[in-house]
Amino acid sequence: MKILISADMEGATGVTWPADVEPGTEQWQRCRTMFTSDVNGAIAGFFAGGATSVLVNEAHSTMRNLLLEELDDRATMLTGRHKDLTMVEGVQHGDVDGVAFLGYHCGAGAEGVLAHTYLPNSITGVWLDGEPASEGRLNAHVTAAYGSPVVLVTGDDRACDDAATYAPAARTVAVKDHVSRYAAVCRPPARTFADIAAAAESAAPLARRTAPVAHGELTVEVEVDAAQLAGAAAMVPGVTQIGERRVRYTAPGAYAMIRCFKAVTTLISAAVERTYG
Repeated sequence: MKILISADMEGATGVTWPADVEPGTEQWQRCRTMFTSDVNGAIAGFFAGGATSVLVNEAHSTMRNLLLEELDDRATMLTGRHKDLTMVEGVQHGDVDGVAFLGYHCGAGAEGVLAHTYLPNSITGVWLDGEPASEGRLNAHVTAAYGSPVVLVTGDDRACDDAATYAPAARTVAVKDHVSRYAAVCRPPARTFADIAAAAESAAPLARRTAPVAHGELTVEVEVDAAQLAGAAAMVPGVTQIGERRVRYTAPGAYAMIRCFKAVTTLISAAVERTYG
Protein backbone atom coordinates (compact mmCIF):
# COMPACT_ATOMS: atom_id res chain seq x y z
CA MET A 1 0.00 0.00 0.00
CA LYS A 2 1.47 3.33 -1.07
CA ILE A 3 0.38 6.61 0.54
CA LEU A 4 1.06 10.10 -0.77
CA ILE A 5 1.11 12.86 1.86
CA SER A 6 0.57 16.35 0.49
CA ALA A 7 2.01 18.51 3.26
CA ASP A 8 0.96 22.15 3.51
CA MET A 9 1.95 24.35 6.43
CA GLU A 10 -0.83 26.82 7.28
CA GLY A 11 -2.90 24.05 8.85
CA ALA A 12 -0.03 22.63 10.89
CA THR A 13 0.11 22.46 14.67
CA GLY A 14 0.76 25.83 16.31
CA VAL A 15 0.60 27.88 13.12
CA THR A 16 -1.62 30.99 13.31
CA TRP A 17 0.35 33.94 11.91
CA PRO A 18 1.96 34.80 8.54
CA ALA A 19 5.48 34.79 10.02
CA ASP A 20 4.85 31.20 11.16
CA VAL A 21 4.91 30.07 7.52
CA GLU A 22 7.10 32.65 5.76
CA PRO A 23 10.48 31.05 4.93
CA GLY A 24 13.41 32.73 6.64
CA THR A 25 11.63 34.13 9.68
CA GLU A 26 12.43 33.10 13.23
CA GLN A 27 8.86 31.87 13.74
CA TRP A 28 9.01 29.76 10.56
CA GLN A 29 12.13 28.04 11.85
CA ARG A 30 10.31 27.22 15.09
CA CYS A 31 7.14 26.01 13.36
CA ARG A 32 9.04 23.75 10.96
CA THR A 33 9.58 21.34 13.86
CA MET A 34 5.87 21.15 14.64
CA PHE A 35 5.06 20.81 10.94
CA THR A 36 7.48 17.90 10.67
CA SER A 37 5.96 16.35 13.80
CA ASP A 38 2.51 16.39 12.20
CA VAL A 39 3.86 14.65 9.11
CA ASN A 40 5.71 12.08 11.24
CA GLY A 41 2.48 11.34 13.08
CA ALA A 42 0.79 10.54 9.78
CA ILE A 43 3.72 8.41 8.60
CA ALA A 44 3.70 6.41 11.84
CA GLY A 45 -0.03 5.88 11.66
CA PHE A 46 -0.08 4.79 8.03
CA PHE A 47 2.70 2.25 8.57
CA ALA A 48 0.88 0.96 11.64
CA GLY A 49 -2.20 0.58 9.44
CA GLY A 50 -0.39 -1.51 6.83
CA ALA A 51 1.27 0.94 4.45
CA THR A 52 4.40 -0.33 2.76
CA SER A 53 5.48 2.99 1.24
CA VAL A 54 4.88 6.66 2.13
CA LEU A 55 5.93 9.55 -0.10
CA VAL A 56 5.73 13.04 1.40
CA ASN A 57 5.29 15.82 -1.15
CA GLU A 58 6.13 19.27 0.22
CA ALA A 59 3.29 21.57 -0.78
CA HIS A 60 3.93 24.88 0.97
CA SER A 61 5.47 28.03 -0.56
CA THR A 62 9.08 27.23 -1.54
CA MET A 63 8.30 23.56 -0.87
CA ARG A 64 11.45 23.38 1.24
CA ASN A 65 10.08 23.54 4.77
CA LEU A 66 10.05 20.08 6.31
CA LEU A 67 13.11 18.93 8.23
CA LEU A 68 14.38 15.91 6.35
CA GLU A 69 16.81 15.09 9.14
CA GLU A 70 13.87 14.71 11.53
CA LEU A 71 11.57 12.81 9.15
CA ASP A 72 10.54 9.24 9.96
CA ASP A 73 13.15 7.25 8.04
CA ARG A 74 10.62 4.82 6.64
CA ALA A 75 9.27 7.57 4.36
CA THR A 76 10.73 9.45 1.41
CA MET A 77 10.25 13.14 0.67
CA LEU A 78 9.78 15.10 -2.55
CA THR A 79 10.97 18.62 -1.88
CA GLY A 80 11.34 21.70 -4.08
CA ARG A 81 9.22 23.66 -6.52
CA HIS A 82 8.17 23.49 -10.19
CA LYS A 83 6.34 20.17 -10.28
CA ASP A 84 3.69 19.20 -12.84
CA LEU A 85 0.95 18.72 -10.24
CA THR A 86 2.40 21.02 -7.57
CA MET A 87 0.68 20.08 -4.28
CA VAL A 88 -0.21 16.51 -5.32
CA GLU A 89 2.85 15.71 -7.42
CA GLY A 90 3.44 11.95 -7.47
CA VAL A 91 -0.17 10.86 -7.74
CA GLN A 92 0.03 10.66 -11.54
CA HIS A 93 2.24 7.56 -11.64
CA GLY A 94 -0.61 5.14 -11.00
CA ASP A 95 0.77 3.53 -7.83
CA VAL A 96 -0.75 5.68 -5.06
CA ASP A 97 -3.48 3.89 -3.10
CA GLY A 98 -4.48 6.80 -0.85
CA VAL A 99 -3.71 10.47 -0.31
CA ALA A 100 -3.44 12.52 2.88
CA PHE A 101 -3.81 16.29 2.98
CA LEU A 102 -1.71 17.37 5.97
CA GLY A 103 -1.76 20.94 7.27
CA TYR A 104 -4.53 22.06 4.93
CA HIS A 105 -6.72 25.14 5.38
CA CYS A 106 -9.89 26.80 4.12
CA GLY A 107 -10.08 28.59 0.80
CA ALA A 108 -9.88 32.26 -0.09
CA GLY A 109 -12.77 34.29 1.30
CA ALA A 110 -13.72 31.67 3.90
CA GLU A 111 -13.45 31.79 7.69
CA GLY A 112 -10.37 29.86 8.72
CA VAL A 113 -6.86 30.23 10.09
CA LEU A 114 -4.68 31.71 7.30
CA ALA A 115 -7.43 30.88 4.80
CA HIS A 116 -6.39 31.38 1.16
CA THR A 117 -6.19 29.57 -2.15
CA TYR A 118 -2.64 29.26 -3.51
CA LEU A 119 -1.82 32.95 -3.01
CA PRO A 120 -1.76 34.33 0.56
CA ASN A 121 -3.63 37.41 -0.64
CA SER A 122 -4.95 38.96 -3.89
CA ILE A 123 -7.40 36.10 -4.58
CA THR A 124 -10.71 36.66 -2.80
CA GLY A 125 -12.58 33.60 -4.04
CA VAL A 126 -12.34 30.51 -6.25
CA TRP A 127 -15.23 28.45 -7.59
CA LEU A 128 -15.13 25.04 -9.26
CA ASP A 129 -18.26 24.29 -11.26
CA GLY A 130 -20.05 26.94 -9.21
CA GLU A 131 -18.99 25.61 -5.80
CA PRO A 132 -16.52 27.45 -3.51
CA ALA A 133 -13.19 25.73 -3.94
CA SER A 134 -10.36 25.42 -1.45
CA GLU A 135 -7.00 23.91 -2.34
CA GLY A 136 -8.36 20.69 -0.87
CA ARG A 137 -11.30 20.59 -3.28
CA LEU A 138 -9.13 21.40 -6.29
CA ASN A 139 -6.50 18.82 -5.36
CA ALA A 140 -9.11 16.16 -4.54
CA HIS A 141 -10.40 16.43 -8.10
CA VAL A 142 -6.87 15.80 -9.35
CA THR A 143 -6.24 12.77 -7.14
CA ALA A 144 -9.63 11.30 -8.09
CA ALA A 145 -8.69 11.59 -11.76
CA TYR A 146 -5.86 9.14 -11.01
CA GLY A 147 -7.98 6.79 -8.89
CA SER A 148 -6.39 7.78 -5.57
CA PRO A 149 -8.87 8.69 -2.82
CA VAL A 150 -8.26 11.28 -0.10
CA VAL A 151 -8.27 9.31 3.15
CA LEU A 152 -7.00 11.81 5.75
CA VAL A 153 -7.17 15.60 6.18
CA THR A 154 -5.65 17.64 9.00
CA GLY A 155 -5.80 21.37 9.73
CA ASP A 156 -7.96 23.68 11.79
CA ASP A 157 -11.57 22.77 12.58
CA ARG A 158 -12.85 24.79 9.62
CA ALA A 159 -10.53 22.91 7.25
CA CYS A 160 -11.97 19.66 8.59
CA ASP A 161 -15.49 20.94 7.91
CA ASP A 162 -14.39 21.83 4.39
CA ALA A 163 -12.96 18.33 3.88
CA ALA A 164 -16.37 16.83 4.60
CA THR A 165 -17.65 18.50 1.40
CA TYR A 166 -15.03 17.02 -0.96
CA ALA A 167 -13.80 13.86 0.85
CA PRO A 168 -16.67 12.78 3.12
CA ALA A 169 -15.18 9.34 3.85
CA ALA A 170 -11.79 10.71 4.92
CA ARG A 171 -10.66 10.79 8.54
CA THR A 172 -10.04 14.31 9.84
CA VAL A 173 -7.96 15.75 12.67
CA ALA A 174 -8.34 19.31 13.93
CA VAL A 175 -5.00 20.40 15.39
CA LYS A 176 -6.45 23.80 16.36
CA ASP A 177 -9.78 25.60 16.56
CA HIS A 178 -10.36 28.75 14.53
CA VAL A 179 -10.81 32.01 16.43
CA SER A 180 -9.94 34.40 13.62
CA ARG A 181 -7.80 34.48 10.49
CA TYR A 182 -4.75 34.96 12.70
CA ALA A 183 -5.74 33.27 15.96
CA ALA A 184 -6.61 29.75 17.09
CA VAL A 185 -6.88 27.56 20.16
CA CYS A 186 -3.97 25.17 19.59
CA ARG A 187 -3.28 21.66 20.87
CA PRO A 188 0.35 20.91 21.78
CA PRO A 189 2.45 18.85 19.32
CA ALA A 190 2.65 15.76 21.54
CA ARG A 191 -1.14 15.57 21.47
CA THR A 192 -1.55 16.32 17.78
CA PHE A 193 1.13 13.75 16.87
CA ALA A 194 -0.88 11.09 18.70
CA ASP A 195 -4.20 12.24 17.23
CA ILE A 196 -2.84 12.29 13.68
CA ALA A 197 -1.16 8.90 14.09
CA ALA A 198 -4.40 7.33 15.34
CA ALA A 199 -6.42 8.86 12.50
CA ALA A 200 -3.88 7.76 9.88
CA GLU A 201 -3.94 4.18 11.17
CA SER A 202 -7.73 4.28 11.00
CA ALA A 203 -7.61 5.79 7.52
CA ALA A 204 -5.22 3.21 6.06
CA PRO A 205 -7.97 0.68 5.21
CA LEU A 206 -9.66 3.39 3.13
CA ALA A 207 -6.63 3.53 0.84
CA ARG A 208 -7.85 1.49 -2.10
CA ARG A 209 -7.28 2.54 -5.66
CA THR A 210 -10.44 3.09 -7.67
CA ALA A 211 -11.22 3.61 -11.32
CA PRO A 212 -10.04 7.08 -12.37
CA VAL A 213 -12.84 9.62 -12.25
CA ALA A 214 -13.53 11.20 -15.64
CA HIS A 215 -14.80 14.61 -14.57
CA GLY A 216 -15.32 15.92 -18.08
CA GLU A 217 -15.10 19.67 -18.49
CA LEU A 218 -14.39 21.65 -15.33
CA THR A 219 -15.11 25.37 -15.07
CA VAL A 220 -13.10 27.52 -12.68
CA GLU A 221 -13.77 31.13 -11.72
CA VAL A 222 -11.25 33.24 -9.83
CA GLU A 223 -12.02 36.56 -8.16
CA VAL A 224 -9.22 38.97 -7.24
CA ASP A 225 -9.01 42.18 -5.21
CA ALA A 226 -7.87 44.51 -7.98
CA ALA A 227 -8.84 44.92 -11.63
CA GLN A 228 -5.29 44.75 -13.04
CA LEU A 229 -4.89 41.28 -11.55
CA ALA A 230 -7.88 39.98 -13.50
CA GLY A 231 -6.34 41.47 -16.62
CA ALA A 232 -3.08 39.70 -15.92
CA ALA A 233 -4.84 36.36 -15.38
CA ALA A 234 -6.71 36.76 -18.67
CA MET A 235 -3.36 36.68 -20.51
CA VAL A 236 -3.42 32.89 -20.10
CA PRO A 237 -4.88 31.34 -23.28
CA GLY A 238 -8.44 30.18 -22.66
CA VAL A 239 -8.95 32.43 -19.62
CA THR A 240 -11.62 35.10 -20.07
CA GLN A 241 -12.23 38.19 -17.97
CA ILE A 242 -15.93 38.10 -17.08
CA GLY A 243 -16.01 41.02 -14.67
CA GLU A 244 -13.83 43.82 -13.42
CA ARG A 245 -12.16 41.49 -10.89
CA ARG A 246 -13.18 38.03 -12.09
CA VAL A 247 -11.97 35.53 -14.68
CA ARG A 248 -13.21 32.15 -15.90
CA TYR A 249 -11.81 29.19 -17.81
CA THR A 250 -13.01 25.72 -18.72
CA ALA A 251 -10.59 22.79 -18.76
CA PRO A 252 -11.11 19.35 -20.34
CA GLY A 253 -10.22 17.54 -17.10
CA ALA A 254 -8.58 17.78 -13.69
CA TYR A 255 -4.99 17.70 -14.97
CA ALA A 256 -5.57 20.66 -17.30
CA MET A 257 -7.67 22.40 -14.64
CA ILE A 258 -4.95 22.48 -12.00
CA ARG A 259 -2.19 23.39 -14.46
CA CYS A 260 -4.18 26.32 -15.82
CA PHE A 261 -4.94 27.39 -12.25
CA LYS A 262 -1.23 27.42 -11.50
CA ALA A 263 -0.59 29.58 -14.57
CA VAL A 264 -3.36 31.98 -13.55
CA THR A 265 -2.04 32.36 -10.01
CA THR A 266 1.51 32.83 -11.25
CA LEU A 267 0.49 35.76 -13.44
CA ILE A 268 -1.68 37.25 -10.70
CA SER A 269 1.26 37.10 -8.31
CA ALA A 270 3.58 38.68 -10.86
CA ALA A 271 1.16 41.59 -11.36
CA VAL A 272 1.03 42.55 -7.67
CA GLU A 273 2.92 45.75 -6.86
CA ARG A 274 4.40 46.40 -3.44
CA THR A 275 2.13 48.28 -1.01
CA TYR A 276 -0.73 48.94 -3.45
CA GLY A 277 -1.23 45.35 -4.55
